[in-house]
Amino acid sequence: MSSSSSPLVRRIITTTAAGPVGGPYSQGVVIGQTLYLSGSIGLDPATGKFAGESVQEQARQSLKNLGEVLKAAGATYKNVVKANVFLQDMNDFAAMNEVYAEVFTDHHPARSTVQVAALPRNAKVEIEGIAVLGDIKDE
Repeated sequence: MSSSSSPLVRRIITTTAAGPVGGPYSQGVVIGQTLYLSGSIGLDPATGKFAGESVQEQARQSLKNLGEVLKAAGATYKNVVKANVFLQDMNDFAAMNEVYAEVFTDHHPARSTVQVAALPRNAKVEIEGIAVLGDIKDE
């Protein structure tokens, strides 16, 4: 890298509306026009407890929390281009997908969904994503 090039600026995104950070990570990190969203489990920021026991309740809260981080970065769900969903049990796929479709109604980000051995606090679902900041025009 030449000495005349400008360094990339890293902007950390944090919002209490998505709950406290429970470790050495950020809720979101912006580099250039890209926002990397940390995984979110379905904890209600007001109580610190799961929004419910079902995968649907937890997925809905997880997506709501991600929406708050997007908002703090100046973005919306429409800016999300990639999502990763981690399920404790792949048998919950249809129930999670139903809630996911409530948020991503007219645009569908690329997505991976996998079953994992365990999630923090024994959550049923964790969702993370990548968003591109700025105005986006669909073809």
